[in-house]
Amino acid sequence: MSNLYDYLETGEWEGKFTTVECTRALSPSKIPGLDFALNPYGGCNHGCIYCYAPEFTHSDWSTWRIVKVRSNIATRLAKELKNVKGVIGLGSSTDPYQYAEARFQLTRDCLTVLKRFNCTVHIITKSDLVTRDIDLLKDMDVTVGVTITGIDDRISKITEPGAPLPAKRLAAVKELVDAGISTYIMAEPLLHPIEGHEEEFVDALAATGVRAMDIEGVHYRPELKARMERMGFRSASRESLMKVRFYAKSRGFNTDLF
Repeated sequence: MSNLYDYLETGEWEGKFTTVECTRALSPSKIPGLDFALNPYGGCNHGCIYCYAPEFTHSDWSTWRIVKVRSNIATRLAKELKNVKGVIGLGSSTDPYQYAEARFQLTRDCLTVLKRFNCTVHIITKSDLVTRDIDLLKDMDVTVGVTITGIDDRISKITEPGAPLPAKRLAAVKELVDAGISTYIMAEPLLHPIEGHEEEFVDALAATGVRAMDIEGVHYRPELKARMERMGFRSASRESLMKVRFYAKSRGFNTDLF
């Protein structure tokens, strides 16, 4: 297991962060299919305009991109897993593979612990960094959901400014599928720029070899709705979502995941 403080002065990521110690690693999850939530980081540097997590966790959006590095989380996790059974979700409120992970490696440390305890794990991410851990994942009971909300780099740079571009995520999905890891696409939330490009979007996903996807528009919360309106974005229309589902099913996708 890596020593967190070995990474405080060196590493690939130089964003804003603070180190904290958590009193618990696992918390009950309200997401269907997940029994527990495990978030090695607080906050998220992706800065996605459609992010609901600050409101959901009663956090201040203005400081959300200052990453809280939960330095002792792997040690806490090892203690808690002795009395835990169920599906553990990584990435329920923050991305476990945001760029800070390249420096601090807390997610990899947690996966090492989870593997030792033979846990069932569900990962949600919008980062290609997940492929770094294929050596661990291929021998685990794990499902990986990769969030891809469009394939236009320009739109991605506006709506997901701190996240890897769509092409990198598509390549990561292909690598995960080729490695035999259970993988699906989180096509959510789909925004209005997808309108008129639904078939192109689905074909890009299909080219990776993945055949499962979850499709949703934006689930608005008050601050989220106001933020998106200020930036001129809205959820994809119901008609557009139906087109994505139609093309997905015609390409052999399972769209009834949850």
